Amino acid sequence: MNYDIIIIGAGPGGIFAAYELMQKKPSLKVAVFEAGHMLSRRHCPIDGDKIKTCIGCKSCSIMSGFGGAGAFSDGKYNITNDFGGSLYEYIGRKRALDLMHYVDEINMSYGGDGCKLYSTAGTRFKTVCIQNDLHLLDASVRHLGTDINYVVLENLYAFLESKVDFFFDTPVETIEVIDGGYSVKCKGAIYSCEKCIVSVGRSGSKWMEKVCKELKIPTKSNRVDIGVRVELPASVFAHLTDELYESKIVYRTETYGDKVRTFCMNPKGAVVNENTNGIITVNGHSYEDPAKQTENTNFALLVAKHFSEPFKDSNGYGESIARLSNMLGGGVIVQRFGDLIRGRRSTPKRIEEAFITPTLQATPGDLSLVLPKRILDGIIEMIYALDKVAPGTANEDTLLYGVEVKFYNMEVEVNEKLESCYPGLYIIGDGSGITHSLSHASASGVHVARDITQ
Repeated sequence: MNYDIIIIGAGPGGIFAAYELMQKKPSLKVAVFEAGHMLSRRHCPIDGDKIKTCIGCKSCSIMSGFGGAGAFSDGKYNITNDFGGSLYEYIGRKRALDLMHYVDEINMSYGGDGCKLYSTAGTRFKTVCIQNDLHLLDASVRHLGTDINYVVLENLYAFLESKVDFFFDTPVETIEVIDGGYSVKCKGAIYSCEKCIVSVGRSGSKWMEKVCKELKIPTKSNRVDIGVRVELPASVFAHLTDELYESKIVYRTETYGDKVRTFCMNPKGAVVNENTNGIITVNGHSYEDPAKQTENTNFALLVAKHFSEPFKDSNGYGESIARLSNMLGGGVIVQRFGDLIRGRRSTPKRIEEAFITPTLQATPGDLSLVLPKRILDGIIEMIYALDKVAPGTANEDTLLYGVEVKFYNMEVEVNEKLESCYPGLYIIGDGSGITHSLSHASASGVHVARDITQ
């Protein structure tokens, strides 16, 4: 079958590219290929009762499917150039912010209306952080929540399904350059198009590497973020989360000079498993609906590692650490902070006696047997630093889940149009290694769609 445009990946980048194409030029014949399920079929089997841990589904419904890995996230759209990717380096700071605001308007009109927009502008916590050698990054944050985020995706799909051909559970095997465009090969079928938009997300990192190698598209290695997910009583961070919701705080360690940062803060949220290429790691969700909220807040503490010579495989390094955690704990390991600093493993009894109820059933263990000393030392320093602005962070019963790994695709060489060395072959979203967030990925999709239709 022949199409004007084929989009590979139905995550934020692919969805917003399709949306903008239909807004600007609805006569275009567009197809979207997605390796995962349609939204209504995306269900993780873990129920906490019969199935308590990851069973390694062929297609992880948390990571793949319509909406991408962000579908069951806490739906935070960070409108900023300070973090979330380097899109502004390609298209300019103002255009990047304008596109993120445009994405926010779409989300509001498709079910997110009423969700609060938080901002760090003028907050007194910036001063408090600086006084304690911490740095609060600037951002406006629209929090949809996992529940409202799902509603927005449902409404966007309802708008697109009659205008665009969706192929779910249809992983693309290869892309080939042909006369007049591109050939997209799936199992048992080949499709052609004039232009192709690749938006495969982080879960498509291995596939993206293969495609770039086959087509000789230049790339360079990217970083990997390694750390833990912290869970503590919501009251500890309430003074921050009530005003800012998401606080991106960076700390430079005294021992090594490494930067440790908070990431993906989920007030009154839950800790969850996720499966990336067969590796079980940890993440967090939160909900807008008070009935679904918990008494805990969770967030990640991450240390970025970037390798160049002679070892260049940053993701491989992160994978090896995650696999070690899976080997020792059968999945995710949980440890009390008090046990960690005493050099002893947590036991089921110690976890049960803690003054906090875990929201994820994980294996009690010892994270010092998994995380490299340099990374673990940085995390411990950061916890004590955060304790100065949020007393109680360094409590004995604070829970640490490991490991959390954020894999970033190698950075693909593209121009200001986000177009590769092949005219009409665009690489966008987190699959490009350029964006690392819902807002940046979505904005990249709009940017490319406008370039195609101008």
